[in-house]
Amino acid sequence: MSRLDSMLRRLAAQRDGLNWAAAEIAGRPGDVLDLGLGNGRTYDHLREILPGRRIWVIDRVLQCHPSCTPPEADFLQGEAAPMLRRLAERGVRVLLAHYDFGSGIKENDVAEAARLSPLIAQVMAPGGVIVSGQPLTGLRQVTGPDSIAPERYLFYRT
Repeated sequence: MSRLDSMLRRLAAQRDGLNWAAAEIAGRPGDVLDLGLGNGRTYDHLREILPGRRIWVIDRVLQCHPSCTPPEADFLQGEAAPMLRRLAERGVRVLLAHYDFGSGIKENDVAEAARLSPLIAQVMAPGGVIVSGQPLTGLRQVTGPDSIAPERYLFYRT
């Protein structure tokens, strides 16, 4: 599979997974967490499918498209571990999280996801849903939408 086809498959899986997760939490109050802002495409999609919800964003740098910049109060800039601890200390409980950190080096990305998993779990509300591009540890994996190939995107419930 070409890298272009792989990217298209990943983006479609991401969109389908986020839409599925939004339907899973419909009618329940709670915040959203986007781990990895990047250029802001996912954040923009979350705003569209979850209007009225607070969307926390964590990333090392703010380098997104200007139309996708989160409000200053909702953007936590820096390394993920201390930012997740800060959210936990504030008592923030997230109903839907999207994990999209990655350098493209699989073994490094898997190790980072494993290291951050307990911190992500601390901010999740009971019954919350996590959509992840990397395997997380210590969380209950569930089956996501049928449109996504197994292991292409991963889904967890707390």
